[in-house]
Amino acid sequence: MDIFLVVIGFLCVITGIIGSFLPVLPGAPISWVGLLLLYLTKVIPNDWWMLGITLIISIAVVIADYIIPVAGTKRFGGSKYGMIGTTVGLIVSIVFPILGLFGIVIWPFVGAFIGELINKADSKTALKAAFGSFLGFLTGTFLKLIVALAFLVIFVAKVWEYKSVLF
Repeated sequence: MDIFLVVIGFLCVITGIIGSFLPVLPGAPISWVGLLLLYLTKVIPNDWWMLGITLIISIAVVIADYIIPVAGTKRFGGSKYGMIGTTVGLIVSIVFPILGLFGIVIWPFVGAFIGELINKADSKTALKAAFGSFLGFLTGTFLKLIVALAFLVIFVAKVWEYKSVLF
């Protein structure tokens, strides 16, 4: 059962890293579930402080992920349409990977720009707001990725520490 929990936990942590880029998956919380599964094994001693602190970090990242893009859009004069455009652009980049890895960067920007144009902004204002929305999106994504990678490091370190007992 311990091996099963470790494997499922590892899959959760990896899914959390992928979720850092995909808006439909909450990256940090899924990675945290992987840590929880690891600590539920009989081999790894329970560390409720570690789980509690990482849970708080995970929740804070989810909240920040909603606040940062909005703040970036507002800071650069954007609207809700710019935020919606950013999200649509990200979904387009995932569903239609036309430009490969560059698409995940380019399409949200294009989406925010088009969203601002739909909001009847002139092209200069739309470009500025699109940049703010895009910058907020990148900041949120980077934050989620850092936390998910930190959770992976914690997971691997614990598994490595108890590898002789686990395997």
